[in-house]
Amino acid sequence: MTLALSAADRAALIARHKAAIDGSLKTKLTTIAVIGGLVGLFLYGLTTLETSLWKIIAGFSNLGTFVVLMLPPDPGSFARAIIFVKALFETIAIAFLGTILAAILAFPLGFLAAKNVVANRVVHFLARRSMDTVRGVDALIWALIWVNVVGLGPFAGMLAIMTSDLGAFGKLFSEAIESADRKPVEGVASVGGGKFHEIRFGLIPQVLPVIASQVLYYIESNTRSSTIIGIVGAGGIGLYLAETIRTLEWQQVSFLILLVLAAVTAIDFLSSKLRFAIIGKRAV
Repeated sequence: MTLALSAADRAALIARHKAAIDGSLKTKLTTIAVIGGLVGLFLYGLTTLETSLWKIIAGFSNLGTFVVLMLPPDPGSFARAIIFVKALFETIAIAFLGTILAAILAFPLGFLAAKNVVANRVVHFLARRSMDTVRGVDALIWALIWVNVVGLGPFAGMLAIMTSDLGAFGKLFSEAIESADRKPVEGVASVGGGKFHEIRFGLIPQVLPVIASQVLYYIESNTRSSTIIGIVGAGGIGLYLAETIRTLEWQQVSFLILLVLAAVTAIDFLSSKLRFAIIGKRAV
């Protein structure tokens, strides 16, 4: 049975909580300022980038020309196709090793950056800012740096992926740890468990499925990123993609693009199976 409020009671309720309903003047001004800033930034971007709808419409004819030049996909020869497939597996290896090494290194950093694990503000601040610094540099720039450090080749690409993902994984892992339920941790502590036991039996079982899902997604994403960093000499199929574009071999370009799409699709299928297996559901 629901009790309807009378008009007088409703008016009294609104008057009593008027500040919470209407909001403060400071909150309103802040909201207006944020919205105004975003709109201004959007308009500034439109004018600065010389955005033009007519350029896009006119460019469709050029796009159609390139599509026609790319058909049918053709590696050029059987030997060339073997080289491309080998380069594709090299790209997958770069993405896989780089992502796994980044996850291994970021795992302890995630605990250092989590407020519910490390209460020391100095350690927490240094861990967070260090990961922000690493994450602030794009994988392509890291590839250019590592190419100059260790030379051309897939090793530089693997190091670039690892370095770029280290900061991202540290942030994601720490946020997953901070959002974990405190009850299992308190349960471990109540039976005499120490700090290590709280982490091992209270936190890790909760965050491991989330971390595994994030790592699997990044393996798929980094397969595409490894293609881009290969263009600057970090190994993989990107090197051949840049070469074929430079020599206007558009049929070979489309063949390489199809190889990358097939690899990403296969990795996505396998990662979804693994993710469902890890979180305890039957993979379908």
